[in-house]
Amino acid sequence: MQDTPTRRRRTSPRSALALTAAALLGAGLLSWPGAQRAEAAPTVFAHPGVTVSRAQLDLARDRVLAGAQPWKSAYDQMMASKYASLSRTPQPRAVVECGSYSNPNYGCTDEREDAIAAYTDALAWYITRDERYAKKAIELMDAWSAVLQDHTNSNAPLQTGWAGSSWPKAAEIIKYTYTGTWANSGRFASMLRNVYLPEIINGSNSNGNWELSMMEAAVGISVFLEDRASYDTAMAKFRTRTAAYVYLASDGDLPKTVPSQNLNTRDKIVAYWQGQSTFVTGLTQETCRDFTHTGYGISAISHVAETSRIQGQDLYGTDVGERLRQALGFHSKYELGAAVPSWLCGGSVKRGLGPVTEVGYNALHNRLGVAMTNTQALTEQNRPAGSNNLFVAWETLTHGDNPN
Repeated sequence: MQDTPTRRRRTSPRSALALTAAALLGAGLLSWPGAQRAEAAPTVFAHPGVTVSRAQLDLARDRVLAGAQPWKSAYDQMMASKYASLSRTPQPRAVVECGSYSNPNYGCTDEREDAIAAYTDALAWYITRDERYAKKAIELMDAWSAVLQDHTNSNAPLQTGWAGSSWPKAAEIIKYTYTGTWANSGRFASMLRNVYLPEIINGSNSNGNWELSMMEAAVGISVFLEDRASYDTAMAKFRTRTAAYVYLASDGDLPKTVPSQNLNTRDKIVAYWQGQSTFVTGLTQETCRDFTHTGYGISAISHVAETSRIQGQDLYGTDVGERLRQALGFHSKYELGAAVPSWLCGGSVKRGLGPVTEVGYNALHNRLGVAMTNTQALTEQNRPAGSNNLFVAWETLTHGDNPN
């Protein structure tokens, strides 16, 4: 049913050589001729291993319990949100129908927010060890796995990607850290495999944030299912799409493209890039649409890179890391209010990047030591980073200045 890319020999991502290479790449002193290759799935999956690891959870918990900042304020923000409410009633339905811009919206918001709530409750469980939160996360996951059968209408792939990015984050924490029972975990896994994965695994030729979010969901679901074939398929699409979403000067005169889109002339590429005809390092395919959708794409790139690192393949030391660094820096500069030059989006941009910088900033600046002045300023200004109510939530808590 799906093509599996050729596996390649894995190298140790934690070796001194890898870290040195990553630092050189971040400094712009090294290019990666094999940047497009897909990384193979791990022989043994790490759990919990979707976006956040056990070591990261432990550090966050220790910092919160010690009352340290910014983790304590991030935790308080999360616990005060509607997503942490123990009185929340799940709103599952058999068919979720989402049109363009969620019109119609039959279950779209309910599904996304129940998934974020499940993840929120899983985090609350881990930090407090209050099993009421674990049970609430299970209640939400069980409610949807009992009835959901399909996603329909034009936004079905994107909706599936958004909700499908949050569910496995919740499920990984509950399955691998909760000491009680989750009797219906197998049914939940079947929902991910049969309802979500077929909708997203083949990708999308829409704006790039679609496929990036879909591949984030596919990678996370593959980790939970321990499905190496779908992991490899998703990662291959992710690598190709990331290279086609964020431009680097080393790409040449024109941005890279996704072959299936047949963007085979300059005019087609410029039109796809929202009319932008001057290409500079850090620009994305949706920069001139608006920063909000661009933020979705940047966030998904960071989430897949983080999951891959947890699973033993450090993509931060490849072109993925360089594209992420440059996209974060480029957009943070203008988000902070820098004057927009006339060659960029006609001299005007639509700001609103969202709470999407913590994961990439932490990985590239705190772990690898890469200077990221604009991203740092924006990240610290926006702390604690909350939720975008779609698929991003509580990343100051989980990734803020977290060396693990």
